[in-house]
Amino acid sequence: MKRLVLILVSSFCLSSIYGQHLEISDPALLDLVDEESLVIKVSDGFQFTEGPVWNDEGQYLLFSDIPANTIYKVHPTGEISPFRQPSNNANGLTFDNEGNLIIAEHSGRKISRLSPDGDYSTIVDNLKGTAFNSPNDVIVDSEGAIYFTDPPYGRPKDASDTLGFNGVYKYHNGKTQLIDDTLYRPNGLALSPDERTLYVANSGQPKLFMKYTISKSGKVGKGKVFYNASALTGEGNPDGIKVDPLGNVFATGPGGVLVFSPKGKLLGTIKFPETPANLTFGGADNKTLFVTARTGLYSIQIK
Repeated sequence: MKRLVLILVSSFCLSSIYGQHLEISDPALLDLVDEESLVIKVSDGFQFTEGPVWNDEGQYLLFSDIPANTIYKVHPTGEISPFRQPSNNANGLTFDNEGNLIIAEHSGRKISRLSPDGDYSTIVDNLKGTAFNSPNDVIVDSEGAIYFTDPPYGRPKDASDTLGFNGVYKYHNGKTQLIDDTLYRPNGLALSPDERTLYVANSGQPKLFMKYTISKSGKVGKGKVFYNASALTGEGNPDGIKVDPLGNVFATGPGGVLVFSPKGKLLGTIKFPETPANLTFGGADNKTLFVTARTGLYSIQIK
């Protein structure tokens, strides 16, 4: 039984409240995050949390615990229960336009779909007949195109079928497009509000956040560096990414959750008790930032 919190805030049960630690690089950060906002531990006792996604219709949160082979659900009451178990060591999660849960599976080595009725199916699991490494994170655009990353973190050690590279992909209308095969460890990804820019995190060295221009026809261009985080101090690598309605980029990275302007200027860092891996916006007004960080699930109110 996960240890739930003792104070009820915004209908979620909370376990611990921390003084919020903002590292301000530019005063513009305070337009996005109140200096008095508190970091709250929603729950803990997990093995390695990842892939948070908010469901607006049901007002609930899902997140993955990869080693536990489980997707958990945080109910509006604050109760946390297994949502899918086993999950094929699910990592990234997102919803498509029809309300289907789209899942990046490590041990399943595929992108799968779980309908609201519980029907499960494989969307894509190979490139030209060779199995993916271990799909890590996944997003869906307004046209239904699926973007995902495929580093080797969850690939079975005895796997004999390997692609020989770690890719960034777009899957649409039954076709798989390899966007980039040059990144060391492609990880989290997100789209700009107008869906004309794709952001991708590269974990390891160099610690990069990349951006790719998307044309009106949907063609994805070559990657350019959005921000090089290699010189930043603190634990953590570029990982999860989310973009707010104004185009500001919130991304987990060295030191915590990094906040960038749309032009790639670092506005500051939100510090957490554990090293963050991924994040999502949610809550009744979408002004709660939920953060998965190692063994815990955290939240903080934003503007």
